[in-house]
Amino acid sequence: MSNGEFEIIQRYFTLSKRPPRKDVIVSIGDDCAITEHRQSQRIAITTDTMVEHTHFLPTISAADLAYKLVATNLSDLAAMGAEPAWFSLALTLPNIDEQWLSEFSESFFAILDHYNVELIGGDTTKGQVKTLTVTAQGIIPKGKALCRHSARVGDWIYVSGSLGDSAAGLELLLKGKTAVNLTEEFLIKRHLRPTPRVLLGLELSSSLLANAAIDISDGLVADLGHILERSDCSAVIDLDKLPLSPELISYAGREKAEIFALTGGEDYELCFTVSHDKKDKLNRYLANIGVPYTCIGQLRAIHSNNKQRINFQRDGQKVILDNLVGFDHFK
Repeated sequence: MSNGEFEIIQRYFTLSKRPPRKDVIVSIGDDCAITEHRQSQRIAITTDTMVEHTHFLPTISAADLAYKLVATNLSDLAAMGAEPAWFSLALTLPNIDEQWLSEFSESFFAILDHYNVELIGGDTTKGQVKTLTVTAQGIIPKGKALCRHSARVGDWIYVSGSLGDSAAGLELLLKGKTAVNLTEEFLIKRHLRPTPRVLLGLELSSSLLANAAIDISDGLVADLGHILERSDCSAVIDLDKLPLSPELISYAGREKAEIFALTGGEDYELCFTVSHDKKDKLNRYLANIGVPYTCIGQLRAIHSNNKQRINFQRDGQKVILDNLVGFDHFK
């Protein structure tokens, strides 16, 4: 590693304003980081890569990119019910832009500090396009992880927040638009600055409220489909119960808003399933955490005469929706 890389790390990636976590023994500056955890705990680990032109537009600000990079990884941990603890960052840049690095690192540590997460290592390299990879680790009490394979027939399907806003915000950005009114500002912000549902994930896990969960990164249809496949279930979704923001309906109209909600992706809300006998408990336990959530359907058994994983209805009547697919990196 050259002196320039060491200087980048020292200048921009040791800026945390919070006291070091007590479970970090060795952090940035050695060949490896060392952390510790208790015998009753398990460690959840996720890795995500964001590549310029593929995952983010070249026009995104350094501050928004840093925020979204952290938030998306926090969302993965939230989907498992994990308490965020440690991040590693691998950063590839075409050149050293001190203004960009300053804005990036300030935003990066602002959100890390907010969630009491410590940057414990990583790497910096030179490459043709900006590429950012985070490995995030969180702590889960033994036996309380939220997994995709644990959903059960009869579970009710819930989602947090509102769906489809991010896809609409991306559409606006791809059109080269900047926010000219409050509706467009809301949608663009929902794309650039999603809210990781960390507190919700922790409550669902610690109180054993949910059987399964996933964060909505590739679209509701695609991500719920992962739960259904792993748990060998099907689902019925009530289209009239999809949580759609007034801003999204104002921008796109009801029909297009539903398509955004089902396939758009990058909402980073949580989709989770709850057994019938825990619905009342769910309402009691989530009443004070300030996160909106909506029941949108129910899990069903797979019938031999209907292999379709997800079926839709409106006002109790079956609705056929064709060609609903979420984001796929290789399609």
